[in-house]
Amino acid sequence: MNLAAVVILLPLALSIGIALHARRGVKMDLAQWSVGGRGFSALLVFVLMAGELYTTFTFLGASGYAYGHGGAALYILVYTCLAFVMSYWLLPPIWRLARCHGAMTQPEVFAKAYDSPALGLLVAAVALLALVPYLVVQMKGLGLIVELTSYGALSPDAAVWLGASAMTVYVMLSGIHGSALTAVVKDVLVLAVCVFLGLYLPIHHHGGIGAMFERIEAARPGFLALAEPGRNGTWFLSTVALSALGMYLWPHAFSAVFTARTERSFRKNAVVMPLYALVMLFAMLAGYAAVLKVPGLTGGQIDLALLKLSLQTFDPWFVGVIGAAGMLTALVPGSIMLISASTLLARNLYRPLHPDADDARLVHVSRLGAPLLTLVAVLLTLKGGSSIVALLLMGFGIVTQLAPALLCVLIGRPRANHLGAMAGIVVGVGFVAATVVTGATTRTLLPMAPAWVHDLNIGLVGLALNTAVLLIVSRLTWRAAPIPRALPHRSACR
Repeated sequence: MNLAAVVILLPLALSIGIALHARRGVKMDLAQWSVGGRGFSALLVFVLMAGELYTTFTFLGASGYAYGHGGAALYILVYTCLAFVMSYWLLPPIWRLARCHGAMTQPEVFAKAYDSPALGLLVAAVALLALVPYLVVQMKGLGLIVELTSYGALSPDAAVWLGASAMTVYVMLSGIHGSALTAVVKDVLVLAVCVFLGLYLPIHHHGGIGAMFERIEAARPGFLALAEPGRNGTWFLSTVALSALGMYLWPHAFSAVFTARTERSFRKNAVVMPLYALVMLFAMLAGYAAVLKVPGLTGGQIDLALLKLSLQTFDPWFVGVIGAAGMLTALVPGSIMLISASTLLARNLYRPLHPDADDARLVHVSRLGAPLLTLVAVLLTLKGGSSIVALLLMGFGIVTQLAPALLCVLIGRPRANHLGAMAGIVVGVGFVAATVVTGATTRTLLPMAPAWVHDLNIGLVGLALNTAVLLIVSRLTWRAAPIPRALPHRSACR
């Protein structure tokens, strides 16, 4: 085993050590295991939410998309900043709903808001469906990072199994406490590595960032602009809108809201988080630096751009540091996803079938759910497939279908009932799932539509159908179905 491989494996040992330390003095009931007893400070909530939002997508996906698609990659920077701004208004009322009703999972918030256990079950199914491709993103990124940065000493399959095993162990040991503490180490390391690579690679290989873009434009005219047709302005705006709406609707991002001690934590974080999005920019600069230096990568291989250029540039020990940072971008978010999905399995799928189950039994079921979900994600990962961004966009198309139902109870007086919410979600998710399975696009579905319609993100089309069905069904059934709960006042839940 070489020096790089040894450096890469250090985060695995570190994560287990942190998990053992994090559980000291904590009675690991379900509330502590899944939401930290709702007692995290603003700083810890910031680190935790950043830890789950900055994943292998940040490390490999952003750089790979910049390498493969030029100017279209900037959608990543735009949507993250917009989502952070939206969080100022979106997250506090979600926190209040959860606090007032004792919710620990995303489906419970929907079920309580609409007074409908059936809606909660539907949201639970959608949440699990959306989490699978996101978990695959983490595993896929983990395999790519470890294989390349270990110079082949560890195979992708071995890396995936090793990382998944470590992730599962420290999730079962310490839950969200271990994830939060590991996120501190991960954020510091990833920030330092991304900033360094984003500045050093363009300067070292091209003489500067400006010179790099000039050389790319000379060699590949129009690459840095939005393509016509395809990834043009229409695609860009629709993808930004879909992704910004969906960023906090991922079950693990939603559940992290519940860990905060007060709702002020989210407003404080919303001020700083857009600056943190600059991590994405530095990752993209590293991807652009590879365009002329590592030519010929296509399909899912574009995700290798940053790593392949790093192998050409740095000594093995520093390549190992890059690999260690990349491994943490998979381990931390993946662990939070596992906790969220496992808690959801226990509270929203197991408990309705076993209403007499006590908290100890739910903790046991949650911990058993973690390795089972990990196994599913690993098996799907080993089958190969699309690039990291393609997988993530598919997940966004699914999870964002929850947005209309949520916004209808958060904005003003309720405008929908549970029947409309359920019908809208079924139509929206069904449409997106059908397009994924069949490969259909707006061009094939609506051949006679204007050209700009053909460039819309398919998830946004599903969202439009979802919203229309939600409003129509709610209007037709308003007298037959109960009106959603009024949003708790700020002073109601402290």
